[in-house]
Formats: sequence, structure tokens, C-alpha cells
Amino acid sequence: MADQGVAVSQPTSRDGDVEKHPVGVSQVQEVGDGAEKDGESEHKQEGVRQVEALVSVWSRKVLIIMFILLYLVTFIDALLSVVQASLIPYITSSFSQHGLLATTSIIATIVGGVIALPIAKVIDIWGRCEGFIVMVALTILGLVLKAVSQNVETYAAAHTIYWAGHIGMGYVIQIMLADISTLQNRLLLFGINSTPTIATVFAGSKIADLFYTNSNFRWAFGAFIILLAAATVPVALMFIWSKRKALRTGAMVPRVSDRTAWESVKHYVVEFDVVGMLLTIFGFSLLLLPFSLDAYAPNGWATGYIIAMIVLGIVLLAAFVLWEKYLAPVQYFPFKFLKDPTILGACGLYGFMYISVFCWDAYYQSYLQVVNEQSITTSGYILNAFSLTSAFVGPFLGLYIRWSGQYKWPAIIAGVPFFSLGTALLVYFRHPGTNVGYLVLCQVLVGIGSEIFTLTSQLAIMATVTHQEIAVALALYGLFGSIGSSIGFAIAGALWTNLLPAKLHEFLPEDAKDQAAEIYSSIVVQLSYPTGSPIREAINAAYGDVQRKMVIAGAAFLPVCLLCLLLWKNVNVKALDVARGSKNGNLL
Repeated sequence: MADQGVAVSQPTSRDGDVEKHPVGVSQVQEVGDGAEKDGESEHKQEGVRQVEALVSVWSRKVLIIMFILLYLVTFIDALLSVVQASLIPYITSSFSQHGLLATTSIIATIVGGVIALPIAKVIDIWGRCEGFIVMVALTILGLVLKAVSQNVETYAAAHTIYWAGHIGMGYVIQIMLADISTLQNRLLLFGINSTPTIATVFAGSKIADLFYTNSNFRWAFGAFIILLAAATVPVALMFIWSKRKALRTGAMVPRVSDRTAWESVKHYVVEFDVVGMLLTIFGFSLLLLPFSLDAYAPNGWATGYIIAMIVLGIVLLAAFVLWEKYLAPVQYFPFKFLKDPTILGACGLYGFMYISVFCWDAYYQSYLQVVNEQSITTSGYILNAFSLTSAFVGPFLGLYIRWSGQYKWPAIIAGVPFFSLGTALLVYFRHPGTNVGYLVLCQVLVGIGSEIFTLTSQLAIMATVTHQEIAVALALYGLFGSIGSSIGFAIAGALWTNLLPAKLHEFLPEDAKDQAAEIYSSIVVQLSYPTGSPIREAINAAYGDVQRKMVIAGAAFLPVCLLCLLLWKNVNVKALDVARGSKNGNLL
């Protein structure tokens, strides 16, 4: 995500004098002007210089080995995502809080998005290896805490730590792939790296079923702690080896700092704009959480702490804007990037796409198991037909863009129809009695559309910025996606927690109305009633009514996605690659 009209940012000097502008951001010129912005005249931060030095000492064989290692990490991470997505309804139900399923993800997605911008600074200032190791450590710490959690509050905190690491790790891998590829080939590389989903959709759902049936969710997390550590250590070792080789050959010079430990702490608190980060996290969290918590409050929306959370959230977000504009020594949020219509449109598309999807996706697996009577395995297959299709489409879209150089028109001509049709059909098919084949069809259509949107919007941003700016640009892009996801979760949680209890009470037989709260709180209790019984039919009717409203809410954001697409400039990346010329580190 690019920033425009901002002077080149440099690491702060050792005496602590910090200029007031986003770190890692330089002026964005008009796309396609032929100017080489990554040239000698541009200051490159330490992390960017490091990765270019590292790649310069890699042979093609080493490059391929690194890609394979990153691919393996992506595979394990994708497998873990499917396993825990399949288990989370049962995890929250084990704490008798199935209704808080979406709530556990709101803060996590906000933190995951916010952390990407500081990580962009980490990998630009310190290096890719350091950022990768930090993110892996966070992911593993989150998994450890999940495995030992005894209540939904601990689990939600653990999920927030895990999600920050998970998003950050995937983001660093994405930046690594961008470091070693040209614009023309980049989406092909991104598409290939997403193909593990083709296998993990099937394997992950079955593994989750086996853990639930034969063990428990705690052992599932324990197993993946070992797998993830085993997959990530070789990547870190490869980076360390490459760094030593680059130092030996003179391609890289050692970084020297004469700051004390306390001076370094003060330096990086300013450099990473910790105040701005905290204002963003607490502001969005306090604003969005009440939408799914009000049903648990004594007086609903009239409860004092619900009102206080919303007011305080708004105040903190206003304070964030004022802090970044007038007081922050170094801005963590690169506002000026958003002056470019292509970047604004790409970020907006990503955010609104996720609002649309997560409005109806949050409780979908529970719906499939309760209403359509699918097992953990088959409901996971249906739910992840979305991801499966996305992974399958990615490489072919990359090949098309490599051949044509165009990314805007594929998004409009192909992405909009697929995404809109899949979402609209869900409105019609989301009711008890629908054949699951139609639900799979909708997942496939939305998956195709979302993959086209995601890959083309990423390329639209990367075509607008320099190599120096890619990390910050993609971090800003990810922030929009995470905020969009959290808003989608908040809408889903609000509809679910406010409507489902009332609908259960409305549809349940008179002699079972007093069981509404118990039924609402646990998917295990819901599944315990026999198929065709009056209580199970009432549960299905309540699910169907609420879920249909959730899909309608998601469909309301489709026109905004199209408007965001129309903001993009139409750039031929093949011509842009030729105009910019060859760059350090772009080997593929």
C-alpha cells in the first residue's frame, strides 16, 4: 500500500530525532510513468537492503529450496486453520458460550490487522528473518494458551495472540515472495503458494473430526505446535545462513547501533507509534464488541457498560486521528497512501468484501451441522469449498495476468459476477430443506470471486508502489481486510445473539420454551435432539430465519465493492515491468 506525497522515511537517528511521517513510505509517482523509483537515489531501509543482499547470494537452487520451505510453512498453517475452524463451535460450546463464537474473533481480527503495519516496519528496519521469527513465536504462544484455556475469556485472549502471529507470519511470507518476483510473475507465485488449501480443506476437516471423536481440541493444538515449529525452523536457519554468507562476501555490511537497551526501547516505542496502535486496537474493539455482547448484558443496549464501550470506542478512534495528524512523532498509519484512488479502491474492496463474507460465514458451520445434519468432516468440506476454489483459481489467474498484463478488467468482468451471484443465491438457498449441493455451488461461486478480488487488488497496490514501499502498502491493505472482517463478525454476532434466542423461544413447543437458553448456548445440546422431533424442527427454523437475515446483510455491501473497483487505474503490469527495468532481488 503506497503512500503519496510523503518524503522518504528513514530509520531514526541514534540521538532519537524522529521526523513526523510514516516510516517506510516514499512519494508515489503516477503509475506507468516509466520512472524507476527503486533506483539508486532512493533511500532503502535496512531490512530492504538486507533482503536484496541475501537474494543476491542465492543461487537458483537455493531460491527454489526457500520457496519449497515457505510452501511447507503455508501448508501447515493452512491445515491448522481448517482444523481449528472445524472445532471452534465445540470449543465455545465446551464453555457453554456457543453464541460468543463470533465475539472471540472480533478483537483477534482487529489486532491481526493493526499488527501488520508495525511488522512492516520491523521487516523493513530489522529484516525479514527477524519479523518471521517474532510472528512464529506469537503463533506458537497463542496455540499453547489455547491448549490450556479453561474458559472462553482465556481462549479469546489466546486466539488474539495466535491470530496476530498467524496473520503476521502469512504477511511476512507474502513479502518474501514479493521480494523474489517480478510484477508480471508475482500473482503466479502467490497463486502457487495458496494451493496447499486444495489438500488442507479435505485433510483438515477429517483431522478435526478425528481429534473431536478420539481425543479433544487441546491435543489438536498441541500437535500443531510441534508441526509448526518443525516447519518454520528450517526457514529461519536458511535466512541465518544466507545472512552470514552475504556478510562474508561483502554484499551486506553489519548493522551497528550505539544505543543502550533503554534508549532502544524508547526509540522503538516512538518508531512503531505504540500510542497510535493501542488507540486503534482499543477504539475498534470497544466500538464493535457491544454488538455481540448486548444480549448478555442485564438491560441489553440500555446497560451502562454497553453504552460506555461504544462512546469510549468512538472517542478513542477520534483521538487516534488527532494523535496521528498532530502529535505522533512517527505516524504508524500511512494516511497519504489513501490519496491514490487505486490504493484506496483496492483497500476498500478488500475491506468490504470481508464485511460481506463474514456477515454470513461466522456461524455457517454450525448451521450445516445442525440444520443440514452434516458431520464435522463434511460440513468442513462444504464450508471450505470457498477456500478450495480460491486456491484452484489462483494459479490460473496468475497465468492469465502474466500473459495479458491486465488486472482491473478480470476483477470487473469475472470477479463481480461470480461474487455477486454466489452471495445472492445464498439468500434464496439459506433455509432448512435446501439440498447441500446448492450450498456448495454458492461457496464455489463466492470463492472464485473472492480470489479474483484478492489477487488483483494486491497486484493493483504493488503496481502503484516501489519495492521499498511494498511492505507498508500490503500491511495497510491487510489492515483494511482485518477491520472489514471484524465489522463482519460484529454484524454476525449482533444478529445471532439478538435474534436467535428470541426465535428459539418463538418456535419451540410450549413445554420446551424454558430450555431456550440452554439450547442456544451449546451446539452439542442442539445436536442431541433427534431429527424430526418438534424441538429439533424448531431449532432448524430459528437457524434458518436468522441465517437468511445474515446473508441479506452481507449482500447489502456488494454495490460498494463494485464502486471500489471503478476507482482503480487500468495498468498493464507487463509494460510497467519493462518501464521500471530489472530490480535487485526479483529473480522470478
